[in-house]
Amino acid sequence: MRMRRMRNLEPRMEKCAAYRIAEPAARKGAWRELMPGAKALWVELGCGKGKFTAETAQANPDVLLIAVERCREAMVVAMEKARDLGLNNVFYIDMDVAGIEDIFAPGEIDRLFINFPDPWPRKKNAKRRLTHRAFLDKYCRVVREGGELHFKTDNAPLFEYSVEEFAACGLEVKNLTRDLHKDGIVGIMTGYEEKFHALGTPINRCEVVCRPFQLPPEPPKASQEEAQEP
Repeated sequence: MRMRRMRNLEPRMEKCAAYRIAEPAARKGAWRELMPGAKALWVELGCGKGKFTAETAQANPDVLLIAVERCREAMVVAMEKARDLGLNNVFYIDMDVAGIEDIFAPGEIDRLFINFPDPWPRKKNAKRRLTHRAFLDKYCRVVREGGELHFKTDNAPLFEYSVEEFAACGLEVKNLTRDLHKDGIVGIMTGYEEKFHALGTPINRCEVVCRPFQLPPEPPKASQEEAQEP
């Protein structure tokens, strides 16, 4: 998520210090110590300004939720939401998703959320998509076998690409829909999701059952013409 640089970022971050995990690698394998009575550990990748994060934590007080967001300007807004609601079951990490195996132990996570990630539409940038098979391999190492990945996007090409990646990795897909809110609002919406739903944009969603798999070979590289797409 791109946001304007905040002049008062550091003071705002300091006021939310109780919600930020400054050294996440030190908690690898021991995240549940933050909430010993938690029935599950859920992780959200790319929480943005945190509407979904805060409302999910509020609706599930017996679940420990860890939100990852590399944009600190967005994350501080998310932390402020949690603070203002007085939540005690959600914490935040400012880092890149690529390092997920550095901070979570194998099988430590019960559920992973990926909501409206950057689609990286150019084919030469496919490896940057958070549903690329290399990322899926990382997720399926840190999510317990039988745990789930919940994925939502308004971007139809990204969704179709993702479904193909799930299949290529031999992962089971459940509750797939290409128009989630067709018959009324379903579940907790992100702020981004609310805006696009109001514009009539269909929301794609599915659940993926995680399990260890052998990383399949990459599909053929993009042609020279595709690589030069603007």
